[in-house]
Amino acid sequence: MPMLRPEDAPEAFQSAWNVHDMESFGKLFADNATFVNRFGHYVRGVHEIVALHRPIHETIYRDSTLKNELIDVVPLGDDAAIIHFWSRLTTGPAHPAGAHKIDTLILAVLARRDGVWRFQAVENVTLTNPRTGEIVLRDDPTHR
Repeated sequence: MPMLRPEDAPEAFQSAWNVHDMESFGKLFADNATFVNRFGHYVRGVHEIVALHRPIHETIYRDSTLKNELIDVVPLGDDAAIIHFWSRLTTGPAHPAGAHKIDTLILAVLARRDGVWRFQAVENVTLTNPRTGEIVLRDDPTHR
């Protein structure tokens, strides 16, 4: 799914993830893009981003799904933007911890080249209780 506007990014990310097609996932990123996963692992370059994700999509996340929700878009000119979006990961039985949900907040910088927007930088932060480190879901009223 090409990203023709910054607002398309969360759905494109979700779509590539949900079919577990890491080649399509990689096409969403600029060649020299950076990615910080929810565990703080930093990689640079689209090949490294795909290499980071391919093994988990072949194993523990092979039956996972994402549901993304755009929060905002901050234009930085005609060909650059910052976006934030919520991402809910739902794992399946392939995960060692079994089926469960994790919410993250994604910050991304997008750049447009040749009419197509691509991720230039992505940082993914897991929502946790700051007092306990326990993972929390953003719509769980017991953790506000």
